[in-house]
Amino acid sequence: MDFAVVLKAVDELANKHDLRYALVGGLGLAAYGIVRMTLDIDFIVERAAQDVVVEQIEQLGFETLYRSEGYSNHVHENPQWGRVDFVYVDGKTADQIFAGAKVFEGPQGLPILVPRAEHLIAMKVLAIKNDASRTLQELADIGALITTGGLDMNEIRQYFVLHGLEEKLEEIIRTL
Repeated sequence: MDFAVVLKAVDELANKHDLRYALVGGLGLAAYGIVRMTLDIDFIVERAAQDVVVEQIEQLGFETLYRSEGYSNHVHENPQWGRVDFVYVDGKTADQIFAGAKVFEGPQGLPILVPRAEHLIAMKVLAIKNDASRTLQELADIGALITTGGLDMNEIRQYFVLHGLEEKLEEIIRTL
């Protein structure tokens, strides 16, 4: 997959339709210096833009594999374009994520917007709650983000408490 090609295409789509978006997932982690194998690109976008996003990504030749209120997954037959996943958020959540997001240098020097590490952690906690099979990888990612330092641990703890996963945070803290 050519991450720069896909990033440019999504950026053009977002600019054309005045959409707020940010990079999450493996490339979002990479912005914080946490490198792990990833074969797709994950974005967070405002929920109100979902119809536009899906329509536009399909016009680029992507096939929609799955779509729900909160997510959509797309794959392109050309390996250069690969797989693209979108997480959709609205209201206060969207405002908080996009207001706190920071610009990093991405592939080929492209500027990329990435949520605060605390917000990436919140998404990973929700992923654990929604799919227990993801627990080990998500906990590893959360631990790596925490070790970057300077994070609001009270905020992070609130995300774990909200989803009834406080013991998982304690597990991470013990291993660090």
